[in-house]
Amino acid sequence: MSYFQWTIFFSSIIEIILLVLVLFFFLRLRKSEALLAELQKKQHEFVEKLSFNAQLEQELVASFNQRQKELILLEEKLETRAKELSKLVKEAEKFTKSPLFLKQIIIAGYRSGQSIEELARTTGLTKDEIELIVDSDK
Repeated sequence: MSYFQWTIFFSSIIEIILLVLVLFFFLRLRKSEALLAELQKKQHEFVEKLSFNAQLEQELVASFNQRQKELILLEEKLETRAKELSKLVKEAEKFTKSPLFLKQIIIAGYRSGQSIEELARTTGLTKDEIELIVDSDK
């Protein structure tokens, strides 16, 4: 074999090796492209899920704010009612401490059949005071 033939032979072998390398890199590139496409698809799904979660979070925050406002209104109404009830209780206490009311309770109790001892116990007065009130009604 001559020098020229050897040169062609080695160049052909080098060209075949280079062709195999190019084919190998081409296959690796295709595999990488497929992997990249899969990653992009998953990234898109992830972004959609993040968007959905952000929307849910916004709805939750809006609902929470609305509930907070409702609770504040209810608390104000409750405070108003508590003040009203407190006033009513004070008025009732004043009314129950009045001698006229106490007299009416004793007379009504006596007429309904309660004994003088029972009336004395429930009102905190003595038997003599109860008898005096009952006698004054007769």
